[in-house]
Amino acid sequence: MPQQQRPLVVFAHGQESGPWGSKISHLAAIARHCGYAVDSPDYSDLEDAPARVERLLELRPTGAPLVLYGSSMGGYVAAMACRQLQADGLFLLAPALYLPGYPGDAEGCRDNTVVVHGWRDDIVSCEQSLRFARARHAALHLVADGHRLIDSLDFIGALFERQLRSLV
Repeated sequence: MPQQQRPLVVFAHGQESGPWGSKISHLAAIARHCGYAVDSPDYSDLEDAPARVERLLELRPTGAPLVLYGSSMGGYVAAMACRQLQADGLFLLAPALYLPGYPGDAEGCRDNTVVVHGWRDDIVSCEQSLRFARARHAALHLVADGHRLIDSLDFIGALFERQLRSLV
């Protein structure tokens, strides 16, 4: 009898954060509570966004379901890896999409895509998330917050839990 794969969330941190920053730690606890294994690779030695995508693809994470999470530069990483990893869900916070140094457009993102962006984000315009979400009919939540989205953590956690539970 084939062994059933465990549900997995793979986190991709932003450029100036680390693999176990406050948002990832908070959301990892939620994922574990929902029965998911969690992984958060360290990309801090790579400044180039496409190189981070390559690292994630080389890791070849598998889960049933597989959810990719990314914040800022990590949002770009998760979105760009979505097709090749055949992710079942994508959860993005202020994703750095359509910016210089961040080439291409994400393909193969499933229907279960959630994007959260702050109206007061002074690093990545919420227009980037609007463009991404509009093209995919993804759930987009604009909140009264800045780039780090730290004031919206409880709301983000509730959205994340809802997405995870919908997949298992």
